[in-house]
Amino acid sequence: MAKKVVTDLDLKDKVVLERADFNVPMKDGQITNDNRIQAALPTIQYILEQGGKLVLFSHLGKVKTEEDKEGKSLRPVAERLSELLGKDVKFIPETRGKELEDAIAALKSGEVLMFENTRFEDIDGKKESKNDPELGKYWASLGDVFVNDAFGTAHRSHASNVGVAANLESAAGFLMEKEIKFIGEAVDNPKRPFVAILGGAKVSDKIGVIENLLEKADKVLIGGGMAYTFYAAKGISIGKSLLEEDKVDLAKSLLEKAGDKLVLPVDNVTAKEFSNDVPTEVHENGVPEDQMGLDIGPKTIEQFKKELDGAKTVVWNGPMGVFEMSNFAKGTIGVCKALAELDDAITIIGGGDSAAAAQQLGYADKFTHISTGGGASLEYLEGKELPGLAAISNK
Repeated sequence: MAKKVVTDLDLKDKVVLERADFNVPMKDGQITNDNRIQAALPTIQYILEQGGKLVLFSHLGKVKTEEDKEGKSLRPVAERLSELLGKDVKFIPETRGKELEDAIAALKSGEVLMFENTRFEDIDGKKESKNDPELGKYWASLGDVFVNDAFGTAHRSHASNVGVAANLESAAGFLMEKEIKFIGEAVDNPKRPFVAILGGAKVSDKIGVIENLLEKADKVLIGGGMAYTFYAAKGISIGKSLLEEDKVDLAKSLLEKAGDKLVLPVDNVTAKEFSNDVPTEVHENGVPEDQMGLDIGPKTIEQFKKELDGAKTVVWNGPMGVFEMSNFAKGTIGVCKALAELDDAITIIGGGDSAAAAQQLGYADKFTHISTGGGASLEYLEGKELPGLAAISNK
């Protein structure tokens, strides 16, 4: 069912509530990366251009106690947004009450305010995170229409997304629309050949994704720490590499089901310690007993490139090795580069570490889409219904 988008709403002179994803990294009260604020700008600017009176809200980090509030205020976000928009963003340091209500009543068309971190409502009984119906109803009462542009929380049923949408006409913002288009279409109706590349440390984090993509994709390439659990399932030596013993049987059954669709590394970069300061070696057909695999090797990079040749849709989630350490970053860089150089392919990064890698390596603008939501994009790739998305009004 197609969802309403912000362009389907009449916004002129309306109080527009927008759930944004301003969960940005902070250090000593300073924003260290404003990508999420930048990504929210198109929807914000559209609403203001259409003459909406904009009320923005978001969570920031986890807040369970009064002490947790320290360093979790959205005030620095409002200040940064004000700089980016070139206009005043009024900040209200409350999540409800007279000050907030009066400030919203005083808003003029084309003006914007932001209220405090929605998770401050979690201190007294997890009202935000448990989707307290009264809180959702209260926030909805502050506006005329609701725009949800926070894909990063779409896999959570919270008062600030599902609760508000239950009480108000709602639509997806441009960022949410983009996520639905690229990840949704990749999973449901991909251009073929469709190749999935999955990395990261643990099989357990990606079981649902692997199972779903084995049914949908033409090839599933496995790298990262999770590859060694598959090695163990095949009886290949893994030395001191990461292993989830309780997932070996599952890996066996996935290998049997997948046949040649599931592709494992043929060589690995290994070391005796989990450190960037020890000598590295490259080994084929397994890992020596006194070593651990920490990245895919050069032959695997070439093999993965061959598998990607001619692909029309590629989804990548999870690094190929310990890419934070330069000695074990070559696999992730190799995959990143191979994807960036693909002709005429839809290339999608499913958030998290692989998105961070693409940005750090300077390849971000070479991809069709980089998801803003780690957990949400994983659940979407699993084929799960996302509550925040399901709650948006249908066209």
